[in-house]
Amino acid sequence: MSEAPALAGRREETAALARAVEDLYAGRGTVLEVAGDPGIGKTALLNLLARLAVERGATVLRARARCGEAKPYQVFRDAWKRAAPPAAGSRLPAEPGPPWDTASDHELVRALLDGCARRDGGLGSVLVLDDLHHADPASARLVEALAEECAARPLVLAFALRPRQTPAALLAALDAASHTGHLVRVEPAPLDAAAIASLAGGSGTAERLATCSLGNPRALRVLLAAGHDPDEWPARSEAAAGPLLRAAAPVFAELEALPGDCAEVLAAAAVLGEPFRPGDAAHVAGYPVDRTAVALGALAAADLIRSGPPAGTLVFRHPVLGHLLHHRMNPGLRHDAHHRALGLLDARGAGSAARARHAEHALPAAADPAAALRVLAEGAAEVLAREPATAARWLRLTLEYSPAEGADAGARARLALDCCRALTAAGRTEEARALAHELLRTPGALPGRLRTEALAVCVEAERLLGRYEEADATARTVVDALARPLSAPLPAQTAGLVFDYGLLHALRGTAAEVRGLAHEAARAVAGADEGEREGESEGVYAALGVLAAFCDSYVGDFARAAPEVARCARLVDSRPDTVAGRAPEVLALLGCAELFVERFADARRHLSRGLATAGGGAHKHIAVNQLLGLSILDQWAGRLDAAQHHAHEAERLAGEIGAPDAAGLALALRASALLWAAPRRRTSEAVELAEAGLRATVPGTGWWAGSALGLLAVGRLIGGDPAACLRTLVDGGGEDLALLQPPSRPSLFALMTAAAAQCGDLASAARAARAADAAAARLGRTPFQQAQADRAGAALALAQGDPARAAGLSLDAARAFKALRMPVLQAWTLISATPALAAAHGPAAALGPLDEALEAARRCGALRLCEDGARARAALTATAPVSRPAGPLATLSVREREVAELAATGLSSRQVAERLVLSTRTVETHLGNAYRKLGVSSRVALARLLGPPVA
Repeated sequence: MSEAPALAGRREETAALARAVEDLYAGRGTVLEVAGDPGIGKTALLNLLARLAVERGATVLRARARCGEAKPYQVFRDAWKRAAPPAAGSRLPAEPGPPWDTASDHELVRALLDGCARRDGGLGSVLVLDDLHHADPASARLVEALAEECAARPLVLAFALRPRQTPAALLAALDAASHTGHLVRVEPAPLDAAAIASLAGGSGTAERLATCSLGNPRALRVLLAAGHDPDEWPARSEAAAGPLLRAAAPVFAELEALPGDCAEVLAAAAVLGEPFRPGDAAHVAGYPVDRTAVALGALAAADLIRSGPPAGTLVFRHPVLGHLLHHRMNPGLRHDAHHRALGLLDARGAGSAARARHAEHALPAAADPAAALRVLAEGAAEVLAREPATAARWLRLTLEYSPAEGADAGARARLALDCCRALTAAGRTEEARALAHELLRTPGALPGRLRTEALAVCVEAERLLGRYEEADATARTVVDALARPLSAPLPAQTAGLVFDYGLLHALRGTAAEVRGLAHEAARAVAGADEGEREGESEGVYAALGVLAAFCDSYVGDFARAAPEVARCARLVDSRPDTVAGRAPEVLALLGCAELFVERFADARRHLSRGLATAGGGAHKHIAVNQLLGLSILDQWAGRLDAAQHHAHEAERLAGEIGAPDAAGLALALRASALLWAAPRRRTSEAVELAEAGLRATVPGTGWWAGSALGLLAVGRLIGGDPAACLRTLVDGGGEDLALLQPPSRPSLFALMTAAAAQCGDLASAARAARAADAAAARLGRTPFQQAQADRAGAALALAQGDPARAAGLSLDAARAFKALRMPVLQAWTLISATPALAAAHGPAAALGPLDEALEAARRCGALRLCEDGARARAALTATAPVSRPAGPLATLSVREREVAELAATGLSSRQVAERLVLSTRTVETHLGNAYRKLGVSSRVALARLLGPPVA
């Protein structure tokens, strides 16, 4: 049988259907139950079953049960009338229907089985019943009776049902049949992110769609039809009203069948949002409590609502259902319902965010607009950290409906600036920039210190958009006017702008220019009284301290940076996320500083924390930084799949917020991970991806472009083009790499040394090696930096004809990388050292380090290094002297001898294959040849023959 067509995320379910059809073809019957929640994909599976059956020539009879069917056995009657002829298509005589109105269940079973046998021409029949939970009692009894007879007949009885709405007696009978093996139950699981990505046309929003749809295919179709943006839908779903209505048609058909009270109460629940209280639904619907209780009971029986949590509350069977109900309400009725809900929550003293969700809809015709506007502003402040898009929408409404004439200019400007921050946090940077510039252009709109805040918003927006010159010019209008040195207390607005200005220079690669200012600002804020550093200014204190520590680490002053980084880590760890994240990139800066000073575990912890607090659609520009840092850490730790995943997510987010620098570095990081993880034949693909990444960054000396440049240089060297590697480094960083950040210089000089040596330019190689050592010395010869200097020295020593020194330096570097838990660099260093080790100590001496490299490469999935190591090993064993020039092994080839020696130590064929990077079959072939030549037949005999290995 040919492979069944695939449904996304339904491999196991499809296999079960295919087995049922295959059994039918062999003359065996099956009872197939497809059970699950509404919209989970039951009908799609039944459609696939019918298609598979028709393709095999079977007769398909199918129907859908409907609630409140008038006649007994109605779903069977309908199926019999609509029977499809076999695909092969010989016209059969009309088959009279069973005596539905006079026969017993047993007689109907016989009539159905005999009738199917006559209709299907011996090719089998498939009886497909959808929505069996709606079937009349007689149909349910007939399903039970028919299920007992299917196994011995060429008949597949397949039905779909919703367990929550199926009569208990039928469920019990089906469960008993399942336990006895007479029934196969298929329960479609929620779709995972990979399946959703295939349906949504990409993985960009797959994880968020998976969260919002709960993996339900129908809910997913609704979200896609609505043009789903997790930050905005359902607030802005009307733009896709036509597609949305079509995708939701099955749900709307179900709702239209509800009696009036049920529909009104359900609409009230949609206005309240979930979870909701029954009494609140009665209040909003305008019904008495007892009347509402009856309607809620009917809704629960229809599985439209379910019990909380929390206890005593109700929720929709799926969150999308509530959104759809709210979407299709009459606008006037919706306004009135929200007005009643707002009054209810006002009387209860509910929080601002809960009330704002109703004030938003009640505002256009509110009796007291000023009160509704206050609620919206307060609600926005409450949700800004976790739902910035919602906060921005509420603040926009507040500005739109607030009277401009006679209003408090300061209060209005404050609202506008809060809206700018919310827009930025939601990734809508262009909108934030436009609003801030509008404020700056409006005469009298920005009294006092608010102008500094507006300028800070513009600086951040320009920086996020990669417009560094504009950001710098804007910031300097304030920074150049500051009295230096800065003194306490430093206003929070000024401190915030100083932080953004310093962050701008940190990203441009000119952190040295603002290092002094950052330390002054940190001291000025730290010198304020404790009471002056509460709330927002406390976050500025943490942010400026991190900025100063980052600047120290960036310029390579590790002696000063290391204790400051540790102090900042303690400070940030002692603060809640809302304070630690006061300045957008504070956790990213701290994580990067920890990367530089080699506090890798702390770096991962802070970057991961930052990513968690920037979850969902909020604070996308923060999440980009966290993802990039985690991708770097993943690569160093050998988690190459995770590195590519984090880089891909960073690239997606950077594209959404219009941050070309971040997108370019993300591309380069993906290329770097691919370079190691993919086989050699994909080297050019990785290099081209790294080239695209560098092109995407803004030219200059920034961290983004500098890091992308280094990654491309690695790719070109690994790809066998040392001349291009040199050009990349010199063109982007200068002969002495002075344009690139100091912490990266030892590793880049090591690349330059190796590339120059491979090009035969020993003078340049010597200069680069000396520069690498000097750069490592300036950084305090930390383990990572010294290892890079040792790599440079090793490359030079080998080129100068001193393999012993090259071997020693390479082994020192490899040991350092191993201690730092950097398996990719460890393996690369050892493989690169093979020629030096072989030349200095003989080929046999190089095998041990090479095996260590192969083991490290295999553990982290670095396929390219596995291939390079295998090639190096093959070259070594081809030239290595025979360890036993006489005796039994003299008759074996080099590879046979190698396999035999390892097998004699007790290793299995699989273990030998892994050690030698061979297939198990190849190992067994060599071992068989060795057995034959040596006249033995087992590993035990082989070990006795060879004896202990020669030392």
